[in-house]
Amino acid sequence: MEDIKRENLIAEPIGEYGVEYTYADYMKFEFEEMVELIRGKIFRMSPAPKASHQSVSVSLSSIIWTYLKGKTCQIYAAPFDVILPVSNKKREKATTVVQPDICVICNPEIVEEAGCFGVPDWIIEILSPHTSKKDLQLKFDVYEEAGVKEYWIVMPQEKLIEVFILENSKYKRVKTYAQDDEVPSHTLPELSLKLEEVFG
Repeated sequence: MEDIKRENLIAEPIGEYGVEYTYADYMKFEFEEMVELIRGKIFRMSPAPKASHQSVSVSLSSIIWTYLKGKTCQIYAAPFDVILPVSNKKREKATTVVQPDICVICNPEIVEEAGCFGVPDWIIEILSPHTSKKDLQLKFDVYEEAGVKEYWIVMPQEKLIEVFILENSKYKRVKTYAQDDEVPSHTLPELSLKLEEVFG
């Protein structure tokens, strides 16, 4: 029951009703917990991830980081602000600031010390009971609209990865990969990840 209550809190916005918050507001927030800004609404982030979430995150990050060593594309892991110019390209007016579990960015010009102002090429979200609704619905729509070319949804409990690629401004589901599969990256065509190495 506590998990259900927490998931509802994560999936529901907080803040003043009817107010559209911006990146300028986000920089002034003083919440005790971490939050994300999605289309002008404030959403709580999950509490500390469980061990399975952390293990998968470290495995994925390690494999991708090793492959990208010395290359232009770079990998970044949460906490890392990604300011998506969905509806307004002025930084301070942006209404979406997210912290993907993992993102790969191939344009170094959009990366700054404060985070990324622009659209990552590849985003990976690792589901937890608290964030599944947000990652599967809200973030899916925002990433699609912003133009994130490749989106992976990783399910640690089920040991599955669902892959989407952007075609004609809409996400097309490529496949749901199971534990014994090898998952190719569309962003990095020479990279394939063995799921037995990801999930252990």
